[in-house]
Amino acid sequence: MKFLSFATFDVAKAAELAKVSDKVWASPPPGIKLLASYVCQGMAFAGVPPNTLVSFDIIEAESNEALAAVNYPLALAGASIWNVPILELPIVGAAEVERKLKG
Repeated sequence: MKFLSFATFDVAKAAELAKVSDKVWASPPPGIKLLASYVCQGMAFAGVPPNTLVSFDIIEAESNEALAAVNYPLALAGASIWNVPILELPIVGAAEVERKLKG
């Protein structure tokens, strides 16, 4: 399953989190892939405190354990992480898929 992962962290922890992230993704645990990663260099959305960085990752994970194996070291280093499941819809025919999902 694919997830949109948000991580927020104080800019003062950016170097430490980068080091932990590099270590985690250099040899990722089984069952997880990082598909894309972005860091917002501006105010990501309203309510984010000043001097807070927000990263957005697209992750494919086979289990909660795989997600935890990546998230736990980052959380220990100071990141707050939210994983949101992604429902993929085809560009053509999305209305038909939505009708099927509604039942």
